[in-house]
Amino acid sequence: MKKAVVFGGAGFLGSHVADELTRSGYNVTIFDKRFSPYLKSSQKMIVGDILDEKDLGKVVKGADYIYNFAGLADIEECKSRPIDVVKYNILGNSIILEAARAEKIKRFVFASTMYVYSDAGAFYRVSKQACELIIENYSCLHGLPYTILRYGSLYGERSDSRNSVYRILKEALTTGKITYYGTGDEEREFLHVKDASRASVEILDKSFANECVIVTGQRAMKYKEFLEMVAEMLKGRVEIEYRQRRLDTHYKITPYTFDPKFAKKMSPDRYVDLGQGLLHCMNEIYNEITEENRVSVEVALGSNNFS
Repeated sequence: MKKAVVFGGAGFLGSHVADELTRSGYNVTIFDKRFSPYLKSSQKMIVGDILDEKDLGKVVKGADYIYNFAGLADIEECKSRPIDVVKYNILGNSIILEAARAEKIKRFVFASTMYVYSDAGAFYRVSKQACELIIENYSCLHGLPYTILRYGSLYGERSDSRNSVYRILKEALTTGKITYYGTGDEEREFLHVKDASRASVEILDKSFANECVIVTGQRAMKYKEFLEMVAEMLKGRVEIEYRQRRLDTHYKITPYTFDPKFAKKMSPDRYVDLGQGLLHCMNEIYNEITEENRVSVEVALGSNNFS
């Protein structure tokens, strides 16, 4: 059985890719800074730090494929933590690359972004661009096979407040209002995380070796349409407020400026319908809110118990 190591496999996208690898018959090891709440019985979990070179060498021993989803992924968070972005996104990826080279793995798969050659994305975009260039150099100098995946706007179960769709749905469910910074004319090609994870395993085919692949949805949708869809699904009990964007860290219609390396575009033929996908997300967030409220009530009752 072929072995795949998923760095950052306890997170939103990484955990789904780990599950898809397991379904496809791979022996999966997850490496993350925290224990995965989604761990399957057949998967192995290692908790550690991607900056620990000695640990990483042991983790990738015998691996055929390595996926790297580790590092800081939220654009706003990256803006305020530039040193950590360099440490965990660039240095961390380089340490994993070196371990992959030493082990002579069959494919190194890197999670990049559609922002990578745009003017948007701030330090997050810069870190992904640096990593892509370093990966290409590892391939040229050491013959390390790779596939770079440039993901579009993902949504789905297991996301959190770092995901824009999650933030919108949670705000709508908890406050009855959505505050959107922009005009609403901004376009995105939304893709469910399960479709993205399936594509992330399909690219292990030899035709995707040493390629950059854009993984995104079937069609572009204006944010205005998307927000109106959410409001309609919640039976119009949501007020939408548009505000002027404070800083251009996100793109409007296209993330591209000039791309020196062309990328293949991969839009799954079979995909989760956006409406159905949003319903599942809403249900997950609703259950999460209900649980948070239950715990708050229990804590309050406990603090008032003086007997």
